[in-house]
Amino acid sequence: MVGACFEIGLVALISYLLGSINLSIILSKLMNKGDIRDYGSKNAGTTNALRVLGKGPALLVIIWDILKGVIAVNIARFGASLISTDFLNVEAQDPTTHMIPIYVYCFGIMIASFAVILGHNYPIFFGFRGGKGVATSIGVILAIEPRIGLICLVAGIVGICIFQFVSVGSLIGAIEYPILVCIIGGQFDTAFNTNTMIRAIYILFSFVLAIMVLFRHRANIKRIKEGNENKLRFRKTPEEKIQEEKDKIEGKEHKEESEQEENEENQDEEIVDIKFEPVKDDKKKKKKDKKDVKEDKE
Repeated sequence: MVGACFEIGLVALISYLLGSINLSIILSKLMNKGDIRDYGSKNAGTTNALRVLGKGPALLVIIWDILKGVIAVNIARFGASLISTDFLNVEAQDPTTHMIPIYVYCFGIMIASFAVILGHNYPIFFGFRGGKGVATSIGVILAIEPRIGLICLVAGIVGICIFQFVSVGSLIGAIEYPILVCIIGGQFDTAFNTNTMIRAIYILFSFVLAIMVLFRHRANIKRIKEGNENKLRFRKTPEEKIQEEKDKIEGKEHKEESEQEENEENQDEEIVDIKFEPVKDDKKKKKKDKKDVKEDKE
């Protein structure tokens, strides 16, 4: 059992570090755009990548974000398969232990899913400021139960097309997920329907996953209520272009201010060093003058 806990902990750590690799931030720096979190919505996700970096980079970002979720779930599955073999000999002696590998399998997948999403939202490599976890959550759901994942994805895309808000599509998919789990969850991956306890935990897992997405969109929900949420357009309006230029100028000014402060600090240090030496020389000169005057008097 200790080995199983260690395995799950290791899977969680790997999944978190995997989630922390944020491609939108990396691409923005490689493209000499600075930090993508200084522009647009200040978010390190696909939508902001589309606005700031363009369609090509945004496509790469969403593919990678989805893949992170898929990879994390499959890492958990691989770890569970190793643990299952460890329990085979024990199971032969005590038949009551046959459920342990199933528990490890289900819990491992759920913990890995939370870890990879948390890594995306709060990446350790980028100051714990990441995205909103929608694409990574889709990857997790697709890896666990593809049919549910596809339904959520299609519903989200339809919501975006109708309302022209990415946030609305994300919220629709998030709300739909626990509903589908309650209705048809566990039909693809039957391990999540093994018994009442696992089934209940799986339903709880789906609600927590949805709440994580809703929590990360709380600012968007507020803007939607106020009528200030930005619509998704593949062609930018003149007003949006002007706003984008303003955001870029603000980002550059912020960068220049930081550089100027650093230069001023360095100059202050140099001035202190320069002033110190003449003071010392003046003291020596005064002593010499006093000595000369004394000698003249004598």
